Amino acid sequence: MRNSRGAARLTAACAVLTALMAAAPTPAVAAAPRGTEPTYDYTSAIRERVWVQVPVDSDADGKPDRVAVRIIRPRTPDTTKIPVIFQPSPYYAGLNDVPNHDDIDRDGAAARRLAAPGTDRAETIVFSGYLDNYFVPRGYAVAFADSLGSGGSTGCPTSGGRNETLGMKAVVDWLNGRAEGFDETGAATRATWSTGNTGMIGVSYNGTLPNAVAATGVPGLKTIVPIAAISSWYDYYRANGGVVAPGGFQGEDTDVLAKAVLTRENSEVCADVMADLEREQDRETGDYSRYWSERDYTRDAGKVRASVLLVHGLHDNNVRTQQAGQWWDALAKHDVPRKIWLHQAAHTDPFSIRRDAWLTTLHRWFDQWLYGIDTGIMRDPIADIEVAPTQWRTSTTWPIPGTKPTTFTLGGPSADGRPGTLEATSRRPGARQTYVDDPSRTAEDLVAEELTTDPARLSYLTAPLTTETRLSGTASVSVRADITGKSPYLTALLVDYGPADRYAGVRTIPGQDCIGPGIPEDPGCFNRREYVTAQTPYEIVSRGWLDARNRLSPSRTTPIEPGKTSTFTWKLQTQDHVFAPGHRIGLVLTSTDRDHTLRYPAGTEVGVRLGVSKLVLPLAG
Repeated sequence: MRNSRGAARLTAACAVLTALMAAAPTPAVAAAPRGTEPTYDYTSAIRERVWVQVPVDSDADGKPDRVAVRIIRPRTPDTTKIPVIFQPSPYYAGLNDVPNHDDIDRDGAAARRLAAPGTDRAETIVFSGYLDNYFVPRGYAVAFADSLGSGGSTGCPTSGGRNETLGMKAVVDWLNGRAEGFDETGAATRATWSTGNTGMIGVSYNGTLPNAVAATGVPGLKTIVPIAAISSWYDYYRANGGVVAPGGFQGEDTDVLAKAVLTRENSEVCADVMADLEREQDRETGDYSRYWSERDYTRDAGKVRASVLLVHGLHDNNVRTQQAGQWWDALAKHDVPRKIWLHQAAHTDPFSIRRDAWLTTLHRWFDQWLYGIDTGIMRDPIADIEVAPTQWRTSTTWPIPGTKPTTFTLGGPSADGRPGTLEATSRRPGARQTYVDDPSRTAEDLVAEELTTDPARLSYLTAPLTTETRLSGTASVSVRADITGKSPYLTALLVDYGPADRYAGVRTIPGQDCIGPGIPEDPGCFNRREYVTAQTPYEIVSRGWLDARNRLSPSRTTPIEPGKTSTFTWKLQTQDHVFAPGHRIGLVLTSTDRDHTLRYPAGTEVGVRLGVSKLVLPLAG
């Protein structure tokens, strides 16, 4: 919040002050220099339900869709207005048990066959449940809304489609007096208690919806906090023309997810919408199309008016780190006020792993952007990065200062026993190395023995590093190769070789659900998580995939001529990783990534040209 105080005359100054007082919210609680304080009684808070009308009829019933919203807000004087923290979700009513696509093993049969049971997503979604407990006593309203087609809302889910965006945007509009809302009796109701200043927050799908709404540029949305969120659905279910799966959900796609969250009453009204999703998502070519463009929020980053506190886990194999990296880059291009937290855990809320620091940060962030209190948070370093479990570093920029693209050339066997080398020098075109794809092998199996040759992959290593080397940003590979066989995939795995105590998961420390003001400060309430580490000889740092038929464009499939050499270039997942002295940086090339890509029959041969194939890493140090 920036207030202009440049008026020269007293009358002008008074006019400016009057306008500012009318436009800016007055803190509903005592505003100490550090921000709002917990002065309202949580147990006496007002709880209400509202249905907000949406300017779309996605279930084609002849009536505008409506979004069910649950609100809890402090009991304030009638003249006091307060801002809103808003968490949308398609998950509040639970999930349907929907089978995934059983077309992963491509043996020439039709792409859609009898479905096999999929992984139960309900067990992987974390709801912290701390927003109302913590912020209502501090003078905030907290709103929870069912995304279209889920819970008490009407309409149909579309896995990131435009109607879902408009549904959650309508809630922001209602909080600002621009949309119609109705109470439980059906009577019109307005948010007369709201300043209109809204902050959206959520994890996973709940965090993706804030990205989508922010990309509309809706007035009143002052900030968003997307945690482990999607910025482009294409890059969640596809990669450079290839059909890929989020980690742990092989065979899932937009239609499967939409059916899983279709928990509204009379769900059969969405049958045609579900059929359209299955058809238009196109699991055959994997091409980027109008369908995916509608679900690509990076395209509209220039419309974002809200500040962004972006949070992502560096070991998130579900919503992969590219989602955070490309969103961050798009926001930076348009000078959107922003900060970033990158932690060592996977698909989770930092409330579970760094609770005190997270609550302090989030409190200062919302006070800054929703109450207009100068908490100083925008003068803090822009990035908080956990470079190893519990080891945090801050940075004034991200990627970190001093990061430069460093090119490594792929070379042949070395005298020190490496089967292939990564050298930071240019070379002339060299020999042709080959591998034969084996879709039965996992990535972990393929990278395990780096100093041995393996017929199912190619491995390239640096010499042992002499100093700490930090990867910060997005790596890429460019390979001159020929392909003969049925699998069109090329997979690149970036590996840190060297013994170390590494992230191996999290352990849950059970708590108890508690209700009351300031409850998150009570260590007995809510589950906590602590890191589990293990001594391992290597770690897959990042990975990336390309469908070779999309070598010219993700939007166009071009057949591969067997045996013909072409150039294939693609990006890996965004990362921030420290390679320790004595470790080696490794690149492993293969075709099938068993846990992510489709699996074609074994036997595809890929020939890679040395000397002209390259790995580009954004390195500091």
